[in-house]
Amino acid sequence: MLGALALALALSAPPRAQPAFVAVVDPGHGGEHDGAFSPDGVPEKRIALEIARKVVALLKKQGGRVILTRTGDVSVQLQDRSLIANGEQADLFISIHLNSMPTRAKRLGTRGIETFFLSADATDASASAVAARENADLLAGVPGGDGADPVKGILNDLEYTASLDDSSRLAYAIHERLVKAAGAEDRGVKQAPFYVLAGARMPSVLLELGFISHPEESRKLRSPAYQEILARAVADGVKVWRTVPQAALR
Repeated sequence: MLGALALALALSAPPRAQPAFVAVVDPGHGGEHDGAFSPDGVPEKRIALEIARKVVALLKKQGGRVILTRTGDVSVQLQDRSLIANGEQADLFISIHLNSMPTRAKRLGTRGIETFFLSADATDASASAVAARENADLLAGVPGGDGADPVKGILNDLEYTASLDDSSRLAYAIHERLVKAAGAEDRGVKQAPFYVLAGARMPSVLLELGFISHPEESRKLRSPAYQEILARAVADGVKVWRTVPQAALR
C-alpha cells in the first residue's frame, strides 16, 4: 500500500526544473602543484580555491548547476579538468588562477588582471610566459598523452570554432567587470596555448585575478572581502554573457 502511494505521489509531482545553465569552475593547481607563492609563502592553489567557491555560490544564485573540478587540496590533471566540463555537458568553463613575476624588481612593480582564451599562438611574450607557467603542472610529470601539441590539435578541429568565438565574448564580458569592480590595472584580454583549456567543448576562459607575487596585491587577494568582489564580478560577467545579445559583446 505504501509503495503504491509513493509511486502515485512521484508520478503526480511536477517535473524537476532544469538549471538555467551548467558551469564548471576550475581552481588552478592543487595537491602537489602549489602554483605561485605570495611574498610570505601563501600558495596560489589555496586562494584560487577560496575564490572559486565564492564564484560557485554566486552562479548557483543565478539558477545554474555549478561544478568544481576540485573541492579540496587535491591534484587534478590538466587534461582532466576540461574533460570534467565535457562530461557535465557544461555551457561554460572558467579556470581561476593568480599571476606571478620571476624577478624581485618585476614582483614589486607588476600588478593587475588579465583574462585569456585559447589560441595556438600567444598574443605576446607576456601571454606566452603566463601559459608556460600555468602549463608547468603538465610538463612537471603529469602524463601528457602522445607528445602531440594538444592546443594545435584542438584548433584543427572545426567543432571548436564556434566555442572559440564565444570564448572571446565570455572573456571580454568577465574581464571588463573584473577590472571595474576591483579597481585593478587592466592588463587586457589575451590569447595563449593553455593546456587546461584545450579540449573544452564549450566557451572557456582562464582568469589571472591579480599578481600573488606583488606585496600589496597579494594581501588584497587573501582578503575574503576582496575575493567576494572578484567573485561577484566574474558572476556578473557570466550573467551578461548569458543574457545580452551576443552581437552587443565583442
